[in-house]
Amino acid sequence: MSWTEAGFDVYGQHVLWTDLVGNVCALGTVWLAIRKTIWTWPVQLLGSVLLFVASVGAHITGNALKQALFGVLAVYGWVKWSRGTRGGAELPIRSARPGERAALVGLLVAGTVAVALTFTFLNSRGWNISWNPWPDAYIFVGSAAATWAQGRALVDFWIIWVAVDLVGVPLAFSSGLVVSGVVYGLFFVMVMIGFRDWLRQSRALRAVIA
Repeated sequence: MSWTEAGFDVYGQHVLWTDLVGNVCALGTVWLAIRKTIWTWPVQLLGSVLLFVASVGAHITGNALKQALFGVLAVYGWVKWSRGTRGGAELPIRSARPGERAALVGLLVAGTVAVALTFTFLNSRGWNISWNPWPDAYIFVGSAAATWAQGRALVDFWIIWVAVDLVGVPLAFSSGLVVSGVVYGLFFVMVMIGFRDWLRQSRALRAVIA
């Protein structure tokens, strides 16, 4: 057995170490994001690598592609937050402007349709890239939009994660990734806490600037 398949059994379910440790990193990423620390991004990068391996092993190509994209966006966010906190400055979080919010919603809708149709086309050609193209596409695009908005320190990224979790929980359980399903549920609670804290802090910062 290779390290990518290593794990242990719990009540008849095989839990992969890559899935477990990767999701611990994912939870750590949310906790670190609430605290607005730069360590959010290297931890997310590590988790993305491990969850990519777990997803490839479970033949969830859409999720594997999502994790690959997470890795790229983690580097983007790392750079953006490093610049925003240069010299010990507080991370300048804010709510999205109307135009940015409209762009995020448009990206989520149009991107989901485009990616789902692409997954469906590739499946019809024998690639078997996704067993359920529409939810896979929604999670893929929603996760990308949320992580991009997080990199720009927009409060709205928490709301996008809520929308993603509502689909991610049942999809993870039905795919056999038990740990991922449980973690998605925990994400929902942590995301709501993060949204409350970031919104309060962004309002306080706006009041100071005003």
